[in-house]
Amino acid sequence: MYAAMLNKKLVLAVDEACLVNARQKKLNRDNYHCPHCNKKVILVMSEQKAAFFKHLVKYSNLMGEKEEHHQSKMLLKSALTAAGFPAEVEIPLAEGQLRADVLATAKLAFEVQCAPLSQQEFNHRHQLYQKIGVKDIWIVGQRHYLKRRLKRTQLIFFRQNKAWGNYYLEINPQRNRFCLKYNVLEEPVANKLVYQSKSFVLDELGIKDFWRFKPFKKRIFFEHCNSKKIFTPANYAKNKVRIENRRDAL
Repeated sequence: MYAAMLNKKLVLAVDEACLVNARQKKLNRDNYHCPHCNKKVILVMSEQKAAFFKHLVKYSNLMGEKEEHHQSKMLLKSALTAAGFPAEVEIPLAEGQLRADVLATAKLAFEVQCAPLSQQEFNHRHQLYQKIGVKDIWIVGQRHYLKRRLKRTQLIFFRQNKAWGNYYLEINPQRNRFCLKYNVLEEPVANKLVYQSKSFVLDELGIKDFWRFKPFKKRIFFEHCNSKKIFTPANYAKNKVRIENRRDAL
């Protein structure tokens, strides 16, 4: 739809997109509503077609994975575009062997994973990204949300850097937010996960805050063991998990 209600007034998607591009307002910080059913809608901006409003779908079960995936891609692309990235969706790479969900720049891609994914398929896609020199960041839907017990199928989605340690990204299109879970550690004896988290709005400000985020990482000690597990996609591909001394790791 190309119009929505905002503060009891009808506004056009193209006009709202112009305000976002002119930095006069933040993407999806306003509460837009459908003029027909009064349910919440979001503004979707695209370089290939005119901006439009779309109903914000609630995902009460896993039957909506395709819609969740599409909505997540469009929200992420819109937020990256508003933040100044030349983001595009569904871009073929590696001579057509690979299709990036959201290509933020020529060297950075986001893969939105809502459905199940095998290790073999992940390895294939990840290695293609490495071959063409594009960094692939994976952000997952509700099926793969990280909880207190680690599933083996979740290991492939971890990334690591100095500021965040082992980190994991989750997207929630229903709330128009994405979450960074960082400093992720697993207690060796109880096999319970410990992590810190930070939530960001899927808009220009949220993307910029995410990129600049430099947290204070807590020093985590385990009562019954002096070691902790460190896992990365490389370790997973080799079917290994490194064990490091807690003193050295901290």
